[in-house]
Amino acid sequence: MNNTNCKSIMIVGVGGQGTLLASRILGNLLLSEGYDVKVSEVHGMSQRGGSVVTYVKYGKRVASPIIDKGEADVILAFEELEAYRYLPYLKKGGTIICNTQNIDPMPVIIGAKKYPENIIEKIKAKGVDIVPADAADIAVKAGNIRCANVALIGVLSKRVDIPEQAWIDTIKSTVPQKAVDVNLKAFALGREA
Repeated sequence: MNNTNCKSIMIVGVGGQGTLLASRILGNLLLSEGYDVKVSEVHGMSQRGGSVVTYVKYGKRVASPIIDKGEADVILAFEELEAYRYLPYLKKGGTIICNTQNIDPMPVIIGAKKYPENIIEKIKAKGVDIVPADAADIAVKAGNIRCANVALIGVLSKRVDIPEQAWIDTIKSTVPQKAVDVNLKAFALGREA
């Protein structure tokens, strides 16, 4: 397998949504499955609710973690506007898994702009395979809203060819011990969604 046969996953969201934990789970999982894995995180103004992007590339041999426009096999979007913002990075035939949550960016908060409407429908209209998921609702059903990130990992797990038990083992070894049970429940509900 050369570098062109690598798989690329972008995780995009807003600071505080747990994208970095999701990228750690994914990176640890892929390493445990014997892949060469490269992960690159771009934080920006994440502590102020700004965009957070993580590139995850894996394969037999990976030269660089950077994902250019038109290269992502999957975009795991923690927020609708972030899905739309990073749509150009999705390769033809790729998939977006999108949390249906809306988080107002600063221009919307201060009244300078309106949050765009019908983002998921606009993405579908472009012929993109988009899988909407109400990760917040799934997380609440699991017992903790803060598990929305792992609920999205559960949705993703159905589209990555790795056994379910490997995902479960990685979640157990990656999340804080006190949060393992609720995260495993969120993961299971995400897989069912």
